[in-house]
Amino acid sequence: MPKMKTRKSAAKRFRATGSGKMVRRHSCKNHLLQHKSADRKRRQSKMDGVNERDLENVLTMLPYV
Repeated sequence: MPKMKTRKSAAKRFRATGSGKMVRRHSCKNHLLQHKSADRKRRQSKMDGVNERDLENVLTMLPYV
């Protein structure tokens, strides 16, 4: 049986932690930052967990994680 292919776009967006959880970046941190508060920008700099409803789709796209 051939190897399964990884969705490269998903591989760039998600990664697994040491405990096996999937994490992602926050949105809205790329441009138009001058009117956003420092607190808001700092919050969006941190990684966030993938929602449990989306986890099955993410794991399908990343078969070897």
